[in-house]
Amino acid sequence: MNELVNLYGHTRDQLEALFRSQGQQAFRGRQLMKWIYHDGVTDFSKMTNLPANTRKWLSMNAHLDIPKVVSQEKSTDGTVKWAVQVNQDEFVETVLIPEKGRNTLCVSSQVGCSLDCSFCATGKQGFNGNLSSEEIIGQLLLANDYLRDGDERVTNVVFMGMGEPLLNFNSVLTAINIMMDDMAFGLSKRKITISTSGVVPAIEKLSLYTDCSLAISLHAPNDHLRDQLVPINRRYPIASLLEACRSYLGSLGPHRKLLFEYTLLGGVNDHLPYAKEFANLLRGLPCKINLIPFNSFDYSGYRNPSRQRVLDFQSVLIEQGYTAMIRSTRGDDISAACGQLAGKVRDRTKRSSRYRDSRPLSDNSLIQNLRLLG
Repeated sequence: MNELVNLYGHTRDQLEALFRSQGQQAFRGRQLMKWIYHDGVTDFSKMTNLPANTRKWLSMNAHLDIPKVVSQEKSTDGTVKWAVQVNQDEFVETVLIPEKGRNTLCVSSQVGCSLDCSFCATGKQGFNGNLSSEEIIGQLLLANDYLRDGDERVTNVVFMGMGEPLLNFNSVLTAINIMMDDMAFGLSKRKITISTSGVVPAIEKLSLYTDCSLAISLHAPNDHLRDQLVPINRRYPIASLLEACRSYLGSLGPHRKLLFEYTLLGGVNDHLPYAKEFANLLRGLPCKINLIPFNSFDYSGYRNPSRQRVLDFQSVLIEQGYTAMIRSTRGDDISAACGQLAGKVRDRTKRSSRYRDSRPLSDNSLIQNLRLLG
């Protein structure tokens, strides 16, 4: 090796291959995984069941580092947000949401986001590349270290932080492989969720690599509205997205469901006819629906829906036979709620400089959609 390799980004197969390349037995890779994940040992010299020459070689050629914490904030509701440093002078954010018997970690997969969904703070920061698998795993290690004093650990991981996970396919799937490995974190396929805005080609090949849970950030029941809220829809419209979803769901076997996410924007997509159209759109597709009241951020231009409108929207979906949940807003006092994450990004898209001049949808711009609904 010419430079030190961070072994946190390596799967079991990759570690075994690494040892074989050095003329050693593959099972040393499994031993190493147990040391670093189960025992929390990062000093190679203390890994006593590895041969002395192996420990020396590892010390000279490898390291075990997680991203540096730039800041830590704790919400009044117990939610914790960290900003972690990447690429020397940029940072991304990751959020731990503790609940009774459950600790959910919302991880980031990119430095910013290239998709520019109109209601998301992350997209307004622009985009400057993908996180490596070790930077993704580092977020999980950081959270587990925080929870260790209470003899707890992360139980669920959601790829709902900064970035579009399926546009960082290789690193995200490598990280998921490590998360699910019994020699590492041992998380089940139902406890890891990839949330995507609808990268259809990636969804189509996803089943070749994993069977973890999938969430679709839909946010609109028709292409005309979704084109404006989620610009990737112009390339992969709803019909092709749902076809890819059905294909992935079919590969998972019985009793599995998709999760559809719908952020409710006051006066924009929260009209009750949209709830009826949404119900008809998903008819026959095994799924649950997660309704997310919009979480405001500076210069978004959108407003929160009323509590009653959220409840009414939910009622329409329940009456149509769906399981429809309202996501509890957590961590909004530290800008850690859904759609509020915003790191420090050297924006190569130049989008951030145009951000304040952007204008969100108004009620008037939706008249055509409402007329289509009757």
